[in-house]
Amino acid sequence: QVQLVESGGGLVQAGGSLRLSCAASGSIFGFNYMGWYRQAPGNQRELVAIITGGGSTNYADSVKGRFTISRGNAKNTVDLQMNSLKPEDTAVYYCALQKVLPSLRDYWGQGTQVTVSS
Repeated sequence: QVQLVESGGGLVQAGGSLRLSCAASGSIFGFNYMGWYRQAPGNQRELVAIITGGGSTNYADSVKGRFTISRGNAKNTVDLQMNSLKPEDTAVYYCALQKVLPSLRDYWGQGTQVTVSS
């Protein structure tokens, strides 16, 4: 069983920066990717950025050039550095992990609120 715990959300002014961190407990052996999704009120959950075990990354077009995803030294952590934040980045951010072994399964954190004021 994998548990994901996020930290680092908060309130920031437009143009500011925040760093989100997620730590996975339990075995992540056989994982496909770790990453971040977000959900704003009235919207569907959407991909922000993911990183694979091999280090490949994928970003939403809306955050390219502003957000950077990375894995921590412990390898069971994933960080999201968010720069040049905009009010439209306001959402609950969820850490996500997908495993393919022993079977395909998605895991989610409890979410952390990010609010960007104009």
